[in-house]
Amino acid sequence: MTQFDPSVFQTDLSTMLVRPRRGRTSPWMRDMVAEVDLSPRDLILPVFVRESPSQARETSMKGVVRYTVAELAEVAQEAQALGIPAIALFPVIDPSRRSEDADYARTDELACEAIAAIKAAQANIGVITDVAIDRYTSHGQDGLVRDGRILNDESVAILAEMALAHARAGADVVAPSDMMDGRVGAIRRTLDGAGYQHVSILSYTAKYASQFYGPFRDAVRSSAGLSKGPGPDGKKTYFLDVRNREEAIREARLDEQEGADILMVKPGGPFLDVILTLSQNSHLPIFAYQVSGEYAMLQMAAEAGWANYEGLLLETLLSFKRAGAKGIFTYGALDAAQVLVKR
Repeated sequence: MTQFDPSVFQTDLSTMLVRPRRGRTSPWMRDMVAEVDLSPRDLILPVFVRESPSQARETSMKGVVRYTVAELAEVAQEAQALGIPAIALFPVIDPSRRSEDADYARTDELACEAIAAIKAAQANIGVITDVAIDRYTSHGQDGLVRDGRILNDESVAILAEMALAHARAGADVVAPSDMMDGRVGAIRRTLDGAGYQHVSILSYTAKYASQFYGPFRDAVRSSAGLSKGPGPDGKKTYFLDVRNREEAIREARLDEQEGADILMVKPGGPFLDVILTLSQNSHLPIFAYQVSGEYAMLQMAAEAGWANYEGLLLETLLSFKRAGAKGIFTYGALDAAQVLVKR
């Protein structure tokens, strides 16, 4: 029987020519050869706006609050000073305004008031608005409901009105997050027909029926009605199935044809493969959303003493960039930017 000779697998280290570690020997060397980098200009800050001072300020997410309209100028100016290029508005309305037909969404007065306040403050920062009716329906779905079914085209008509109201108030980007079929084209035609060709559309192209949205739904109070009508599973009839990747390419193709300017993957962390796939299959910029559940996990891990919050935050944001994301929605935008500007 042949004896095993371990020397066959041994390398003469004194003659080794290739040493990858040489590219990691110092901070300046690591920075110089880094494949991607992260800066405040990659970040978008989601902002919750409450209707009145009497509504709760705190959310279930550490460090994330519901601002009043009067407070928006200050947070917008803080973000701009740190180099963050845009904020994304998410209104929190009084439950009394919810209805079966989501009528309040057609004018979306709180969002429009918030847009106007930021523009009046001349914060020199982009304003992105959320175009979706789940906050305004009594059942919490992103579409109108009849006989237990989500109505696509009737819902799209409301979304187009909502986007136009935002554009008239001064929004720079409208972001339909509802996942109704054809809504990008309807919004584009509506905006263009009213003279708002300059307003961009950021489409939530691959928004998955994920378990990571809980803290967000609590923050905007949109989950209370989900037990009615189709129930929580109703969203699975329009959000993407978490098992699918190729489906996201099909959605991206449609959004491109309908006039989208930017494509979004949500959630970001659990779907890095989808970010990479879309970045390789679309000429449009791909954005990622580090959603509330992802952000909450970082905070909880830090509170438990398992890891450093800032380190976790920057590492996860870099993973989005490495996968091909050009912009990242994150509740930790201010925290990350403060760290990055000190480097």
